[in-house]
Amino acid sequence: MKLDRPVTGGPCWTELGTSDPEAAKEFYAALFGWRLETDPRQEAGGYTVAHLGDASVAAISPLYQQSQPVAWNVSFAVTDADVAAETVGTAGGTVVLGPMDVFDVGRFAVAFDPGGAAFQLWQARTFPGAGLFNAPGSLGWVELLTRAPEQVAAFYTTVFGWTLSASEQYPQWGIDGADFGGLLAMDDKFPPEVPSHWLPYFAVEAVDTTADAAVAAGGSLLMEPTSVPDGPRIAVLKDPQGAVFGIHVAGEEG
Repeated sequence: MKLDRPVTGGPCWTELGTSDPEAAKEFYAALFGWRLETDPRQEAGGYTVAHLGDASVAAISPLYQQSQPVAWNVSFAVTDADVAAETVGTAGGTVVLGPMDVFDVGRFAVAFDPGGAAFQLWQARTFPGAGLFNAPGSLGWVELLTRAPEQVAAFYTTVFGWTLSASEQYPQWGIDGADFGGLLAMDDKFPPEVPSHWLPYFAVEAVDTTADAAVAAGGSLLMEPTSVPDGPRIAVLKDPQGAVFGIHVAGEEG
């Protein structure tokens, strides 16, 4: 992505909700070289932040609700979570949690777009979001897979002021000319039980090597390493608990 830090309206954080946090920590630490720190406060619920050097890059947490799926979630930065939540509602989305404070670090809400994809709003206080993008082991791209492309295009441009390129094959989201993600219309190749969703891509030094390591550690390949025409080499993986994520070559945009 062309963003190298959290900016208003852009992706600022990604976190994994998983059924087995300890196994997930082991898997991702080995795969991406993350250093993991779990918040010791009981009210933090086992929330664990992943670091590369001194930079926070992602998080792993237990499932906090019975209905919560095992999945990676993407947060977008807003200046006022309450105002943004109201805009989500008027634009055709649904807020299902919050807005609510997270200690002194920020205020957040969980919402669904009109196509059914979940995302999060993040109003920073002491924590702005990821301290590193596009480097190996950090967030490098976000992709919305949806069955309602026209609806969600209107929704996100209204809520966040994003631009959307005119490409018929793979429109890209942007802020002030800086692309950070893509829009993929889900067709019959996707099983009907797979919901619309946001998919984070992590940058890696070598897609094939990382994909092999993920499979060896108990993950699985959903899309084998592929070189995108005029784009990067990518792959889509599923971790041992069932969460889906993508990888792409560091320094090459998704």
